[in-house]
Amino acid sequence: METIRAGIYGASGYAGQNLVEILVDHPNVDLVFGTSNTYAGQFIEGTDLRYIPSDEVNLDHVDAVFLALPHKTAATIGKQAVDAGKRVVDLSADMRFDDAEEYEKWYDIKHPHPDMLTSAPYGLPEIHRDDIAGAEIVGVPGCYPTATLLGLYPLLRVEGVSLEAPIIVDAKSGVSGAGRSATDTTHFVNIYGDIIPYKAGRSHRHVGEIEQEINRFMPTENQIIFTPHLVPIDRGLMASIYVTLNYSITSDKVHSLYLNVYADEPLVKVLPLGQQATFKGVQRKNTAEISITPVGDHFVHITSTIDNLRKGAASQAVQCFNLMYGFTETEALL
Repeated sequence: METIRAGIYGASGYAGQNLVEILVDHPNVDLVFGTSNTYAGQFIEGTDLRYIPSDEVNLDHVDAVFLALPHKTAATIGKQAVDAGKRVVDLSADMRFDDAEEYEKWYDIKHPHPDMLTSAPYGLPEIHRDDIAGAEIVGVPGCYPTATLLGLYPLLRVEGVSLEAPIIVDAKSGVSGAGRSATDTTHFVNIYGDIIPYKAGRSHRHVGEIEQEINRFMPTENQIIFTPHLVPIDRGLMASIYVTLNYSITSDKVHSLYLNVYADEPLVKVLPLGQQATFKGVQRKNTAEISITPVGDHFVHITSTIDNLRKGAASQAVQCFNLMYGFTETEALL
């Protein structure tokens, strides 16, 4: 049985901690290191390792690295790893875009290593499985795009979305999606008992990658209206998506379409008609759940839910890792 020596940069963050939980149970992985400049020297829970500072990593000791790091920092570390002949699974935004100009547009900085973008497929296996298989670098999608794109994909495949109406995404995430460091917005006393919309309309950075992926199936320009919300729970993400259908499909056919498209997808579950996807259905799980509600003949409401730290980050990264190395795609995930 092949064993891959792996390391995690940013192992003390919420996504990094979930990566540790998954990888220590992966039969094909030997977890070699986890970095944390803040908690260096402390034990990594669930292992006999201690966190080390990122500048003490010896890449000679690993075959692959996971980057649970902020954007820009991830690209710099990723470049070092690639140059050392290591495979890279990047959970930041640095490898998600096809075009460096689009990255700069949404993140307000120049891409540190734009040459890496040409070899990094977008790491949503349900759409890009063949591209991810055997790849050297993969850019794992953001949590909001993952839920949104899984919710839209079957309709996009059959070009069933109207070009004459906006796609409205009302998204809600648990506070862990904002990261481990507390801010005025994410502090318990401020978030408790409230729901806070932010970066409404078209200002959230994730709009860029959502549109990039939609454009693979249909032309869209300023068609996404996307409003995320922080809700006072620890984890989970829900995208409520409102779609106007075009002439090619009516709403009564949509549920059957989704059942067919996702029939063989082990990490996506389409719920029966009349049953709604919920936060609790996916929390601490590696799967997505989708519910469909027809509204008249030409409108449909789609609810797509994931755990923002699992299918929205860590477990999707491991799903990509499994494809990169030719392991069973769901190894350590089911």
